[in-house]
Parts: sequence; C-alpha cells; structure tokens
Amino acid sequence: MAKTQLNVRVDEGTARAARERALARGVSVNRYIEELVRQDTGEAGHTFVEAAADFMKQYESVFTEEFGTDRAADRSANRGTDRGADREGHR
Repeated sequence: MAKTQLNVRVDEGTARAARERALARGVSVNRYIEELVRQDTGEAGHTFVEAAADFMKQYESVFTEEFGTDRAADRSANRGTDRGADREGHR
C-alpha cells in the first residue's frame, strides 16, 4: 500500500504524549498515529449503533404509543391472508 506523508502541528505536550505512548507500545510514532486513526474510524459505526439503541430505549413508549406494540406480528398476519405476496409482503 502506498503511503502518504502528513505534516501535523501539535503542541509540545501532545507530541511528547504521542512519543511516550508509541515507545510504550514498541511502535513508531507514525505507526501509533496510524493505529489511532484506524481505531477511531472503526468505532464510528459501533458508536452509531449504540446511540441508536439507546435512543430507542429512551423513546420506546413514544414509538409504542404511536405505532402499537407488535407491528411485525401485524405484518405477518396480513401476509398469511395474502398468498400472492412474497416474504416481504410484495407481489
């Protein structure tokens, strides 16, 4: 994989922390920063899913009030009476 060089300006404390953490892990500062970015970008999807699940828990009663308690069962019941529909209820 081709590499691209970045020139990043950070304060001395941040630079020192990066050097120390890289040394503690036994990797170069470049590798340490690269790993941090990969971890950060990989966690975004997980963070979104966790936030969405939390949102649904917080507003479950609102959704239940608006849409009922078992929409999936309602869809299944409707599908059972319509033999011309596929699994998703489409013809």
